[in-house]
Amino acid sequence: MRQKDCIAVIERHVYPAAAASWDASGMQVAGLRDEVRRVAVCLDPTPASVAAALDGGADFILSHHPLLLKGRLPSQPDAYHAVLRLLLRADVPLYAAHTSLDVNVYGPAGWLADELGLADRAVLEPVGQDAPQGPLGYGLAGDLPEPLSLAELAQALGRHIDLSTAVVCGTAPARVRRVSYCTGSGSSMWPAAAALGAEVHITGDVKYHTALDADICMIDVGHHSLEEEMMRRMALLLAGELPGTDVFFVPSVSPLRSLAQAADSRF
Repeated sequence: MRQKDCIAVIERHVYPAAAASWDASGMQVAGLRDEVRRVAVCLDPTPASVAAALDGGADFILSHHPLLLKGRLPSQPDAYHAVLRLLLRADVPLYAAHTSLDVNVYGPAGWLADELGLADRAVLEPVGQDAPQGPLGYGLAGDLPEPLSLAELAQALGRHIDLSTAVVCGTAPARVRRVSYCTGSGSSMWPAAAALGAEVHITGDVKYHTALDADICMIDVGHHSLEEEMMRRMALLLAGELPGTDVFFVPSVSPLRSLAQAADSRF
């Protein structure tokens, strides 16, 4: 498959024109090779993930997070320099689907809503552009098939993501009927979640003062967990849509872990 055709398939599921103005979705590092036989999908284009992708024979890498949000010279031997060195020496392109993927709540970004069986879904923050299925935007709210306690909701989440560093803020209702979520850093959307009737909002990176001010219960599952699973599912999706091309997922672990985990591993 040619590189441009591979990107065209990816962009069936991402919307570059709907990406945030501050974002850097799209081609990150160009490659001269045109034939794509093996695609690696990862969450972060870290030196470790890029090296694993290249070791796996990738000749095209799709990440969620961009290499940088603002370009700069590789003037020091840091992680940015290391990734550029790996990619340019191998002549392998890197493409990022960041907010361009986040806004497509009908694609892999909607995986948690599908697993929880949410009905009567609504987008938390529409972006003013529609997909064939409906409005694009960030985050979803929806009704659970049946009301759950917070503990039961946590059990449902734990079947799919790591909750070892999860924390909760706000007062949880006795039973949760309607929930919302936003992958990555979505705690600022709690007012929209509350306005749409959500009783619990699931996201990452909840800040202290946001927790103080929020009038809704929030579960902070961390930035990594929801997006890691989203990209794993993106890899599965592409595997069925890139004929003659192998697609594999490069797993990663959150850079954050509990103190107990660190102590147990003698880190």
